[in-house]
Amino acid sequence: MLGVWQARRHKLAQLVGDSPVLLWSGARQPRNFPANTYPFRASSHFLYFAGLSLENAVLAIEPGGTILFWDEPPPSYALWHGDSPQGEALAACLGAAACYPKSKLKEYPSLNRALTIPVPSVLGEQREILGTVPQLDPRLALAIVECRLTQDEWALQEMRRSAKVTMAAHLAGMEATPRSQTCAQVRGAIEGVIIAHDCTTAYNSIVTTQGQVLHSETYSHPLNPGDLLLVDVGAEVPSGWATDVTRTYPVTGKFSPSQKAIYEIVLQAQLAAIAMIRPGVEYQDVHLQACHVLTEGLVDLGILRGNPADLVAEHIHSAFFPHGVGHLLGLDVHDMEDLGDLAGYAPGRTRSTAPGLKYLRLHRPLQAGMVVTIEPGFYQVPSILSDPLYQPFINWEKLEELRDVQGIRIEDDVLVTPTGGEVLTQALPKTIADLEAVLV
Repeated sequence: MLGVWQARRHKLAQLVGDSPVLLWSGARQPRNFPANTYPFRASSHFLYFAGLSLENAVLAIEPGGTILFWDEPPPSYALWHGDSPQGEALAACLGAAACYPKSKLKEYPSLNRALTIPVPSVLGEQREILGTVPQLDPRLALAIVECRLTQDEWALQEMRRSAKVTMAAHLAGMEATPRSQTCAQVRGAIEGVIIAHDCTTAYNSIVTTQGQVLHSETYSHPLNPGDLLLVDVGAEVPSGWATDVTRTYPVTGKFSPSQKAIYEIVLQAQLAAIAMIRPGVEYQDVHLQACHVLTEGLVDLGILRGNPADLVAEHIHSAFFPHGVGHLLGLDVHDMEDLGDLAGYAPGRTRSTAPGLKYLRLHRPLQAGMVVTIEPGFYQVPSILSDPLYQPFINWEKLEELRDVQGIRIEDDVLVTPTGGEVLTQALPKTIADLEAVLV
């Protein structure tokens, strides 16, 4: 795959012109004492252009080629961690002209005009070598966005592999749910499949009966009859590429009438949003399409009062659907969000402060090769529902009938193709009939 990394670096060098680029991979972080560390995961920007998750390394990229700066471990390293590659072998593997010790980085001829990105785990080292606290350079950030915004064929191959593992893990969780007593047991079944495929989770798993808590990381809740289980879990393959999928289903295997009604509305909102995916479509319009379908369903059900179009225009739907319909996906589950809104928002665009738009993570026209998530939801969050903005529009008596629906989200990953959208996670059941068939 050497040609893939070289092509990516060549494109980056062309975009930034005569300024060299220094990319740090980062370092392990201790949990509570130096020898007990969290697993290492290289900075995604380094990983994208190097192709190797190499610790404590710096990649210097310029039009004439690439140089690797990396210190070979001492002989004692082998006792604890096994043999390590030699610098020359690493340089050849990633197509660098040479590999020098990191002490030589201070002698790099173009150091004073190099562009870089701060990496939290090595900020001290960056400051010591560069002589100043590194700042995010907008020119470099925008060049990286242009490189990473759409996925090349090798990346898509890895994302399909990640999706396959993720779907297998979700199925294992569904099959384990009827015989499980707690969320933790379902989580164990899911993550066991991910680990067995030599993968990690792309983010902290969400396996909860408290679906109204969007990023819940509590797994001790019991599974009681009548509960809905919201499972938001994605695998990351060894090369770093991620998947992000959510399914919501009843722990006893059968949706109640109220759960079925809300679930079907969320599903129709998701399908309508996915149907819009194609190059040139504004992602915000995809979001608003989901909002319209969801709002129409809630009006028909008697939960909201008013004209659906007017309710969306006034952001009343955000009482039950407060977040955006999705985000970019790639080497990170929220791809390139360490760059702030430079990746998610097209140049000249800024976040809205309106309730129904302020959490939108992606606001730019879709392009072929992008991978995005589509994940509408319905949530009953007391602190949101108590906002005076929503009071006149909610039928509280009807809403009381939905006490067994605290949170529902349905999420898939969609590749923007030249003619439309391809759902990479299509094979995972999500209709009511298909879910109930798996959960028997």
